[in-house]
Amino acid sequence: MQQMPEEGRLFQAVDRNWREVMKHCVKDPRILQATSLSGLLDRLRDSNGLLDTIMKGLNAYLEKKRLFFPRFIFHPLLFFETKDPLRVQPHLKKCFEGISKLEFLPNLDIQASRLISTSEARGAVEKWLVQVEDMMVRSVRDVVDRSRLAYAETPRKQWVKDWPGQVVLCTSQIYWTLEVHEAIREGAHGLKNYYQQLQNQLKDIVELVRGKLPKQTRTTLGALVTIDWLAQLRYYWTNENVRVRIINCDVKYAYEYLGNSPRLVITPLTDRCYRTLIGAFYLSLGGAPEGPAGTGKTETTKDLAKALAVQCVVFNCSDGLDYLAMGKFFKGLASSGAWACFDEFNRIELEVLSVVAQQVLCIQRAVELKLEHFDFEGTTLKLNPNCFVSITMNPGYAGRSELPDNLKVLFRTVAMMVPNYALIAEISLLLLCATTMLCKEQGITILVGGGLDRINTYHLH
Repeated sequence: MQQMPEEGRLFQAVDRNWREVMKHCVKDPRILQATSLSGLLDRLRDSNGLLDTIMKGLNAYLEKKRLFFPRFIFHPLLFFETKDPLRVQPHLKKCFEGISKLEFLPNLDIQASRLISTSEARGAVEKWLVQVEDMMVRSVRDVVDRSRLAYAETPRKQWVKDWPGQVVLCTSQIYWTLEVHEAIREGAHGLKNYYQQLQNQLKDIVELVRGKLPKQTRTTLGALVTIDWLAQLRYYWTNENVRVRIINCDVKYAYEYLGNSPRLVITPLTDRCYRTLIGAFYLSLGGAPEGPAGTGKTETTKDLAKALAVQCVVFNCSDGLDYLAMGKFFKGLASSGAWACFDEFNRIELEVLSVVAQQVLCIQRAVELKLEHFDFEGTTLKLNPNCFVSITMNPGYAGRSELPDNLKVLFRTVAMMVPNYALIAEISLLLLCATTMLCKEQGITILVGGGLDRINTYHLH
């Protein structure tokens, strides 16, 4: 009521009308007597008109909230939990993947590296959530920097247990990139020595996995083995920030806190998908992995977002989507700098896809021109150029639309075929404490790989 006084006054009038009508109906609920109230039709029509006005005001109010804190688009329930900051806790995971709860002081300020006051926001939850987002980015960057300095001073077997999983992966990749550069400069002898060093590091991690470890540390080491096996992204510490490169593409590390989570096994298939998606991102285009179900289209996109520390929102498309819903979603992406993966994108109706093409093109042009603000369907948005749209498709399935040409040209496609189950089995066995020699036994990998294939087929059907 305080934030929307005019709409509140109109709703009270609607509520008063409705109560009077219901009071009359309760006296005699028979249809003819209940509808005999004088001026009933005019009252209901007036109430409907007032409700339309209220809805327009409410949508305008919510739009202001979304523009201030774009992540609201992905979880609108937070709009209505503004009076008590503690009631926001259950919904945090929807906005911040790696944050399950915040630590509140008795006065309801948030305990962080610096205090965040919720009382100053006066019930506007978006004001202090913006500060939480900024503090998250600053904190992840600071911890990465400190772990980078500690890496050179601490034995690696101890270092991997001292720092959070996301930080271990990022800093380990920074040093891998640096050491590969040095090995290349030293020539063939340097590369041979570094290959042996990497083998020893991998053995050290496997030995740690065989021992007794806390669950979080074991998850970290599992992801580290996965990354160490076939590293493809190059991480650099440049100008006091992390940059990620692959081929000739150079993109920023976004410092989104994602927690300690497992990672995909990197195979030549996922490596090719990474190259295509980052290449598209670098050229201000979208990515479009396509192939049969179960080939890792969505998971590879999500895993690449993790590697770049970016929030990734997965959206399951249906033929009931309209351009208004898609436009609202795109506003959130462009403002927040998140990645979106639209699953089964070609299930959307062809008429809607034509409009979506113009919406995507509008965002891509703004990113390409390096605009700070741009007009999107009549709304001026502050652009975060880190946004990226990926679509996945199952070609040839019933009920799927063929993408219009003006939409096809906005995406770079990559074919996703059968995963390399033998390589996945080999690395999975390493994580299960098997010896390297056993992992390389062809019979073992064929057996486990065949099992993975059957499990995958079972889940699909």
